[in-house]
Amino acid sequence: MTDSLKKVLERREFLRRIGQGSAVLGLGGAWYGFSDALSASAAEELRPDGRPRLPPGQRALTKLKPMGGRPGSPNTSSFRLKLYGSVRRPKEWSFRELVALGEEKKVLDVHCVTGWSLLGQEWSGVTIQRLAEAAGVLGSARYVIIEAAHGYTANLPLDAALAQENMISWKIAGRRLGRAHGAPARALIPNRYFWKSAKWITGLRFQENDERGYWETRGYHNRADPWKEERFA
Repeated sequence: MTDSLKKVLERREFLRRIGQGSAVLGLGGAWYGFSDALSASAAEELRPDGRPRLPPGQRALTKLKPMGGRPGSPNTSSFRLKLYGSVRRPKEWSFRELVALGEEKKVLDVHCVTGWSLLGQEWSGVTIQRLAEAAGVLGSARYVIIEAAHGYTANLPLDAALAQENMISWKIAGRRLGRAHGAPARALIPNRYFWKSAKWITGLRFQENDERGYWETRGYHNRADPWKEERFA
């Protein structure tokens, strides 16, 4: 068995145990802000689409958990966000230009494949739909590849990427994102597992064909729907 395959299998076993409630997600061996009361309450709530607010196998946190990854630069002065590929008007925004488009605020829930969910936080930024409209996405485009620092990518079907809740975000709870959470800006795709919400974002590439991203090529599910528990392929 290769080392890479062994790591994938170990990861699958870890997440299976989380789903059964037998593993503890922690930082330094301690609970990382889990709330059993919040989890129980959210499990009884329904979303407008009829699905439970808390997806299966998830537990609610009280603050956003840093999930690692090789950090990109947090400097706003060097930030650039490119929209290109199957578009009429390729665009590139500096951080100042991105913010100048206008800050939208949305109260959203996010769900990590490792079993935690952060509920009801206010995120600020600009919608991906608005950026796509500015670039003039061509009718041939079917997928969006989210690009981030050090070559990280995540993929989404175009219709999923352009959902109204999806954003390029630079604030949470009224405060600028910290470097551990993707500063100066990150993607925010709340209805998919959180690895699709790429931190330290650098670009959105529109294209006709699908292209699996960093985690999708390492055994994670291509769609990543938390309510279907699409954790692994």
